[in-house]
Amino acid sequence: MKLSSVAISFVFITLLIYAWRLLNWVWLRPKKLERCLRQQGLTGNSYRLLHGDFREMSRMINEANSRPISFSDDIVQRVLPFHDHSIQKYAQCLPKVPPHPLGKLLATGVVALEGEQWTKRRKIINPAFHLEKLKHMVSAFQLSCSDMVNKWEKKLSWTAHVNWTFVPILKIWGDVISRTAFGSSYEEGRRIFQLQREQAHLAIQVTRSVYVFPTKTNRRMRQISNEVNALLKVGETANDDLLGLLMESNYREMQENDERKNVGMSIKDVIEECKLFYLAGQETTSVLLLWTMVLLSKHSNWQACARKRLYPPAPMLTRAVFADSQVGGLYLPDGVQIALPILLIHHDDKIWGEDAKEFNPGRFSEGVSKAAKSQVSFFPFGYGPRICVGQNFAMMEAKMALAMILQRFSFELSPSYAHAPISLLTMQPQHGAHLILHGL
Repeated sequence: MKLSSVAISFVFITLLIYAWRLLNWVWLRPKKLERCLRQQGLTGNSYRLLHGDFREMSRMINEANSRPISFSDDIVQRVLPFHDHSIQKYAQCLPKVPPHPLGKLLATGVVALEGEQWTKRRKIINPAFHLEKLKHMVSAFQLSCSDMVNKWEKKLSWTAHVNWTFVPILKIWGDVISRTAFGSSYEEGRRIFQLQREQAHLAIQVTRSVYVFPTKTNRRMRQISNEVNALLKVGETANDDLLGLLMESNYREMQENDERKNVGMSIKDVIEECKLFYLAGQETTSVLLLWTMVLLSKHSNWQACARKRLYPPAPMLTRAVFADSQVGGLYLPDGVQIALPILLIHHDDKIWGEDAKEFNPGRFSEGVSKAAKSQVSFFPFGYGPRICVGQNFAMMEAKMALAMILQRFSFELSPSYAHAPISLLTMQPQHGAHLILHGL
């Protein structure tokens, strides 16, 4: 009897501890952070249990995406309507949506790590993306770009022009990534790209809902994750591809630390980095080139001297505060989530002048640092220690492809083109990029 009473007391105390932790996680701590920020003059919507700003955000996004806009309209109100509304209303504070539990099924890798874990992983990955290493991949870039423009020229040999919805750009980056990262052809990697794109669209859907019970979408996301993991089997690799360089760097790090545990990357870690590179490498570079061609079609006078673009690949970055920090006169306690709205900053008249929303590559004629009133105003790849590790890779790809395209073709917007930027992990044309291609 006495033993039974002890067991009941133990269970009761355990449940009480977990109940307190749950209450602190879902209510007490968020409200404490809210009070701390409000005391410093920051304003915004009050904390809402479970759904937060999801409902209002989804409503505004659906409304904004229901119709296209003209080129003269501000794309901020279409791509980030809720965040734009919040800044206009509160002047200071941006809402940050907490990460969805199923988001990690799309890809995690180095972008999801913090603190010491991030430092160790970034140290291993950095050598694979050094410019000297990437120079060995120029031939793979050139081969993929040549295949693409040769196919376009073949189509143009039968007609004066081609009216195209530009899906081919996605294929070229799939080819480039497969060849440079894993030594395979695009055909062999096609299934991975199909699955990752499906996973990306499903991830957008679930982030606009509250994760409570298993659903058809949730189950499908887990199926895709398992299939991609099975396809990305890490075996023998060529020394000059990205995966080979990554494995070489990982092995060197482990050797330098006497193969201690928790130093290098496990096979699971390598697979997650591969998934991330498949997703980020294709999405960001393809939309970079896609929007560049759209803008050059609209502003044909710049086709001969194209350099920069008005639309960043990702409209917003997020960061988390993991230790009490002082930024200027602002105190940010541990646990605060911060949003960096790249799109809003790149379109701010106070930073870039009255022509901020105009396509004007000439603003960069004296370099990026002199293009705006603040030196840290243009950061399409992020900034600081966590700047995108694949920046050199992406820019090398894009410059080569754009140079080869401009040498052989001119292009203009099709009458069927509808200007409708939309945020789907990266910023993409909702109804496709309808362009008319002419041979030179």
